[in-house]
Amino acid sequence: MDTDDGPVNGRWSRRRFVGAVAGTAAVVAVPSPAAPPARTTAAADQPRSAAPPRGPSGPRPLYVGTYTSVDGGGTGIGLASYDPATGRITGSGALTGVPDPSYLAVHPDGRTLYAVDERQYGAVTAVRLADRRVLGTRGTGGAGPCHLSVHPSGRWLLSANYGSGSVAVHPLDASGAPGERTDVVTHTSPPPGPGQQGPHAHQSLTSPDGGHVLAVDLGTDTVYSYRLDQVKGTLTEVARAHTRPGAGPRHLTFHPGGRYAYLANEVDDTVTVCGYDPASGRLTIGEPQSTGSDGGTNYPAQFVVTAHGGYAFLANRGHNSLARYAIEADGARLRLLGTVPVGGDFPRQIALSPDGGLLFAANQRSGTVTVFHVDAGNGALRSAGEPFASPVAVCALPL
Repeated sequence: MDTDDGPVNGRWSRRRFVGAVAGTAAVVAVPSPAAPPARTTAAADQPRSAAPPRGPSGPRPLYVGTYTSVDGGGTGIGLASYDPATGRITGSGALTGVPDPSYLAVHPDGRTLYAVDERQYGAVTAVRLADRRVLGTRGTGGAGPCHLSVHPSGRWLLSANYGSGSVAVHPLDASGAPGERTDVVTHTSPPPGPGQQGPHAHQSLTSPDGGHVLAVDLGTDTVYSYRLDQVKGTLTEVARAHTRPGAGPRHLTFHPGGRYAYLANEVDDTVTVCGYDPASGRLTIGEPQSTGSDGGTNYPAQFVVTAHGGYAFLANRGHNSLARYAIEADGARLRLLGTVPVGGDFPRQIALSPDGGLLFAANQRSGTVTVFHVDAGNGALRSAGEPFASPVAVCALPL
């Protein structure tokens, strides 16, 4: 059985599978790679300017991704603000002209917003936040891009094409606008995992030390590590890490210490702790463990980790919950603390506010964004009130 959770060219075609096996281990440790070496960053690698200072109070911007080509979908990128103290969200319309903006990211300097255009002929779009002007749209060279991120240098935009199983690189100019892609790498091996028809790149991100780009591919049960040439904008594969067959890895999130990461496996409804070696870019995937879904139909979506590295939260679609984990042994262990109802249906994506005080969940099927207060001391989550209605909410980005 499969389910769909996103359109390509106006049709629901992102394949989702019932988890076959639920992990049962509550704690897993993986070998500890060497500590990250000290890194000196060249001036050319620095963002073009620091992020604007954040005031201590007052409303903050929130952007919501959606699908525009489905019944009941949005009209563009949702525009809203939130109160950092109460978590209350106030809507203010939408930025139109960006088709199927299902995933959003912001430049390190805080001045430019990026969206994927999740369509058959995929693209990425940049928006200048000061006046909400579209700076440009560039093709990703693949189908159905579902994730994008900005390299810490602020000079490269990375995107993952789910439909074609590829990763694209675009240069960013001084204004934040993307140029023509400098590379697109397709995952041609290993063969697709059980139940998959081909590769499905689901995420592309940069390691905390900035040394490697990692691409998570649900279709091949593999996380690929690349070295990015910051002059040419090309990717060179340096390592691969394989999950167990049929795991369907979807999303990887690093611990702030840089030596460990946490992987959400969508298809078999598990999570794993991964060790990371900054020198080689090699990821070591640990044993599967529970998402807290109790073995029911569930598709874990995304991890977030608190800035101090003490707690992790996981979005569970199907179980419709947020799993809470204590992070132990300097990042090497996850201990499941329990789950909290998300207050919506099918939480596709979650994000923490910049100060870490709030957690936002974008609930695709209920068309809502729910907000929780995060207790910094014990990782407890407390509802911030009634959900905010937003058509087919698939991404919530608080700034």
